[in-house]
Amino acid sequence: MVTSLERPSAQSSKVAPPLPRAFGKYLLFDCIGRGGVAEIFLARMTAQLGGARRVVVKQILPELSSDPKVSRAFVREAKLVTRLNHRNIVRVFDLGRESGRLYIAMEYVEGYDLNQLLRQLTRRKLALPAEFALFIVREVLAGLDYAHRARDQHGTPLGVVHRDVSPSNVLISFDAEVSLCDFGIARAFNRELEHPNGSATRHKGGRDPEGSRVQRISAAGKCAYMAPEHARGEDIDARSDLFVAGMLLWELCAGRRLYRGSEQAQLEQALAAEIPKLAERGLPEQERLQAILDRALAYDPAMRYQSAQQMLEDLEHYALSTQLMASQLRFAAFLTEHLSDDILALRRARELAAEIARRSTGETR
Repeated sequence: MVTSLERPSAQSSKVAPPLPRAFGKYLLFDCIGRGGVAEIFLARMTAQLGGARRVVVKQILPELSSDPKVSRAFVREAKLVTRLNHRNIVRVFDLGRESGRLYIAMEYVEGYDLNQLLRQLTRRKLALPAEFALFIVREVLAGLDYAHRARDQHGTPLGVVHRDVSPSNVLISFDAEVSLCDFGIARAFNRELEHPNGSATRHKGGRDPEGSRVQRISAAGKCAYMAPEHARGEDIDARSDLFVAGMLLWELCAGRRLYRGSEQAQLEQALAAEIPKLAERGLPEQERLQAILDRALAYDPAMRYQSAQQMLEDLEHYALSTQLMASQLRFAAFLTEHLSDDILALRRARELAAEIARRSTGETR
């Protein structure tokens, strides 16, 4: 998660070098996340002619950066992402290697990921209103539609598939801008498990010849947010992203997770893809919303929406006809009304960290 506002664990803080510190042309001043693939920092980037801006630098862990197969796959996927320029996609503007570490630098979205937002609302015993649930998924679909249709300068389709449309990759700014991050990155760290023809070394039936299938599947995406063909290790396309967009819609409307339990249990649920109907939630014309979910969450990709645009149009028509068509301004007002104290505290913490970094470099302003 590139803009997580939660602090890193105590364990990661102990092993991390002190901040602020230089990393190439970036000054890292706040660690905002660490996972099995990367360490994520908030940083300052100063232009040659002056002026600075905040960015997010994702440093790939040393053991992965030093693996030639992973490096090639990461660079290949990251280069595709740098071509994407859309309001609902986090902009990646730099890719490189510094001090032996692969990294990508991207725009800083000041806010929450969707998981964090839902946790904040739960803490305050608030439900996410249906109009804002629809708004979030509509914005996600707009980003997916652009990415799936993206072409290079010669008009050749880029073939971009996100592969990990999970709540942690849906970013929501304090101004209610919704953006997707980490396009295709999950695939890069699973390349070494694939045959030269692109098919994954996985086998139907829950286990592979070399051990736990769950560990391998997890490398290419989260089991709780996978289309069934993805869970089976088959080639996937844009329709797999739409299945997971349908999962997000189901969860936001139902107010609970769809797949639950251990990693193994979630994988088995993903393989079966037995999606229950939405419980009665008092939503207007809920049968129409259920029809959208049924199509998005069809087990057979051929029975699903064939493009993000198709699903987006149906969702917009439903929202308009039921007066659930929220705007970004209304969503921003909701966030400010209910989370203003938290937003202010987080902004102050970021400002303080940035000021310490500025002073450490001797900048006067």
